[in-house]
Amino acid sequence: MHEIYVPSEIQARYLPRAKGLTALFAGLVAVGALAFVLLLFADSDRAWQAYVSNWLFFTSVAQGGIMFAAVTLIVKARWNWSVRRLSIAAAGFLPISFLLMLPMFTLRESYFTWIRYMEFDPVVQLKAAYLNIPFLITRNVLGALLLFGFSLFFVYLALRPDMGPEREKDEQEDPGRRRWRERLSAGWRGQEEEEARSWEKLKVLAPGLVLLYALVMGIFSIDWAMSLEPHWFSTLLPAWFSMGAFWAGIGFTAILAVILKRGYAYFDQEMGPQQLHDMGKLFFGFSIFWMYLFWSQYIVIWYGKLPWEQEWIIHRSGAEWGAISLLVIVLCFFVPFAGLIGRKPKMIPNWFGGIALLALLGLWLERFILIAPSLHEPGTATITLWEPLIALGFLGLFAASTRWFLTTFPVIQVWQPSQDPEMLEGETPPDRQMVVRRQASAHMRSEEVELD
Repeated sequence: MHEIYVPSEIQARYLPRAKGLTALFAGLVAVGALAFVLLLFADSDRAWQAYVSNWLFFTSVAQGGIMFAAVTLIVKARWNWSVRRLSIAAAGFLPISFLLMLPMFTLRESYFTWIRYMEFDPVVQLKAAYLNIPFLITRNVLGALLLFGFSLFFVYLALRPDMGPEREKDEQEDPGRRRWRERLSAGWRGQEEEEARSWEKLKVLAPGLVLLYALVMGIFSIDWAMSLEPHWFSTLLPAWFSMGAFWAGIGFTAILAVILKRGYAYFDQEMGPQQLHDMGKLFFGFSIFWMYLFWSQYIVIWYGKLPWEQEWIIHRSGAEWGAISLLVIVLCFFVPFAGLIGRKPKMIPNWFGGIALLALLGLWLERFILIAPSLHEPGTATITLWEPLIALGFLGLFAASTRWFLTTFPVIQVWQPSQDPEMLEGETPPDRQMVVRRQASAHMRSEEVELD
């Protein structure tokens, strides 16, 4: 195990508030809302398809980032000490996501085709215990409340030790930050006790949160995508969907780190080549895993030649949707696979950030083709300008909530969990550990200079 250099003291740094960016995000939300309303009058089915697919994508990114933080906590990773806070930066979008989900429950036969089939189709009738609107609303509302609620509690535990009164000495502290500091530090017990208490609770919460994530995200994928073709089913689709969201969380963290490195010298120094390299390895590996899960579904359907299973593939590989499906595979697999092979590409910020951005674009298209081909009217356009315009509205809300988080709470987590005894190399003398630490720090800094 190589030595990870973590500074003994970390400064609390925040993103500055910028009215220009606030206006830009508000403009994006306005454009998206207007596009949705106009399309709703012109073609309500297409409007709701775009709405649901965008909800699935941006919720996946926000929730996937929190899962990335939870998983690295479970394995007690230390390499991501400077980007750990970035992974949970989209937590502010989760309450917005819950509110955006509520209008989706007004959809009926035009979206859920199984409602029509239930009257005459014996196969669909056998699924009536699961495929009914009251149960659909109940499981989605309860699932979202549980998943989002426990995710926000996870974020609270990660933030609380940084909210201590002694952490901030500035009398001119931003009023918004002060209010949140007072809320999150209520009943303060002292810095050391709060850090130990949060760390113990996080270690217990994280594994359960991962299991809850797999369950609820699986429900979302089944209800809002797979059930649209009620004869077709895949036990791999929920895993593919959930893993794609987790992968999106890694990409989101990487893109955010690259943006901060480009704009701020302090973050450029602390989010060094080590963090980029490790995120790059994970992002590269999960691009292969994404393709593996896709191929695992496709090969069974192709080999089995079952009509109901083939129908789902045919809808997405024919003349209308084949090019978009191929583009998804190119963006989600070939681009990151070819672009991140080797060590150096992962450590070049602009290159890695660009690859991650293209892959997230591919995932956005993937979420769209999970839904649209099942409901598409033959002879009409598959994707138009309306879908990206509606996506801009979701992007504005997502970006605004993420920036609010980073302007309100320290961008780099100030408190760092103490290293557990089982993680220490007992056979290494203390003086040798100090030498290794200094060598590792000097090595990483020399690599950063070389890349620059």
